[in-house]
Formats: sequence, C-alpha cells, structure tokens
Amino acid sequence: MVIGVLQLDLRLHGPQSLKQKRSVIQKVLARCRNRFPASCAEVGHQDLWQRTLLGFAVISSSEQVVAPILTRIEDEVLASGELDLVNADTEIIHY
Repeated sequence: MVIGVLQLDLRLHGPQSLKQKRSVIQKVLARCRNRFPASCAEVGHQDLWQRTLLGFAVISSSEQVVAPILTRIEDEVLASGELDLVNADTEIIHY
C-alpha cells in the first residue's frame, strides 16, 4: 500500500472575512473531491483571512498511480487563480 500526502500552504487574494475565505476554500476542495480520488481538507491557518493550509491524501497500490494524482491536484488548485503557492510539501509513504 502506498499513501501520498500533499500539503499546500497558500495565500488567498482578496477575502476580507473568514466567511469569504471559507467560500473560496470550499469551492476549491469540492472541485478537487469531484475530479480526483483523494481526501482533502483545510488543515491549518483556519483563523487567518488570507492564508490556508490544505491537505490531500491518496491511497493506492503503486507510487506510479499516487504521484501523478498529487501533481494534478496541485496544478488544479493553482489554476483557480485565486490562490498563490507559499509552500508545497509532498510525502510518499510505503506501508
């Protein structure tokens, strides 16, 4: 079993409240849930208006399946144009 974990530390453009931030984040997470076989959630910076830490997890029997999915997730999140990447951390765990 191979577990892929991706953490994206992101800066948001323009939210003036936590409510606006949640709206943007929920759209991004919903799009990723619909397009990829991954679990995802906001896992950090929940009390900051213009920052977020998103976490994604993918499980498969092969690293050749997991790694491209994580790359495509990162590309999809950044393609929205509402977010700037501060840091990306990817970890592949062979279990």
